[in-house]
Amino acid sequence: MSALEGRRFVIVTGKGGVGKTTVAAAHALALAARGKRVLVAMCNAKERLSAMLGSDLIGSEVSLAAPNVWAVNMTPEQALEEYGALALKSKTLFDNKYVRTFFRAVPGMQEWSLLGKAWWHTTETLADGSRRFDVVILDAPATGHGLDMLRVPKVIVDIVPPGMLRRDAERAWSMFQDPAATGVVLVTLPEEMPTTETLELAAALENELALPIAQVVVNCVLPPLFSKVERASLEALRIASPSTPGDAAIAAASSRAVRERVQAESLARLARELPISPAFLPLLFEDAATPHAMRELAKRL
Repeated sequence: MSALEGRRFVIVTGKGGVGKTTVAAAHALALAARGKRVLVAMCNAKERLSAMLGSDLIGSEVSLAAPNVWAVNMTPEQALEEYGALALKSKTLFDNKYVRTFFRAVPGMQEWSLLGKAWWHTTETLADGSRRFDVVILDAPATGHGLDMLRVPKVIVDIVPPGMLRRDAERAWSMFQDPAATGVVLVTLPEEMPTTETLELAAALENELALPIAQVVVNCVLPPLFSKVERASLEALRIASPSTPGDAAIAAASSRAVRERVQAESLARLARELPISPAFLPLLFEDAATPHAMRELAKRL
């Protein structure tokens, strides 16, 4: 957890299906256990976080999901209305269907409404002036869409004339590039395609956007059963159509050996080509979308 210590905004992203929400939930619980007040912000997602945290369904309003953990499933429409109410001081403006249609048609505006809302929650304060949340974790979209979302404030800063929109984008972009305040967590699997996509994503974050990578989490890591020599021997014993219990055992061991080899190659490549050493979460042989599983993964973090 030292990778995230002191950071107020954490962006969790990676290839679709690698367990981004799982890692976001585990991080939220781990930070909450340290006394942090944490908000998990999802981007119009298929809602699975409530099952992981053991809470009621999470909607577009911020709600308490676990001790010291709040959550919200943001929608572009409501985020735009909130922006109108907070920044433009006019919620009724967005009651006009033509205005809503216009904003939906502006390239990048829906992405900015979600990213900007998540950022705005880092600026929220309570009546006594203290921060409402110590950390906001953005469960960002998968790699391609996630990168497009992260590019939007930079584009606004570069091309939009001075005004409220550019002012907020400048404040947010300055925070996103500050490694003391923001960190990107890349989530991947120990497989060839997710590894390649993670390395490409890391390069884009570093070289194009100059955003700080705080952590790389390799999810679903198998405990190795075989040595390198044993893996090679088992792979050579592949049985296409096992007909006896012994053949079935050999086929299962051969399949496991292949998976372990791919995992070892992927982990070695990540360690070799990334600027930071990866962290690992084990493959759970039970349903990971349960509060018990989340607590176990939080302990690993």
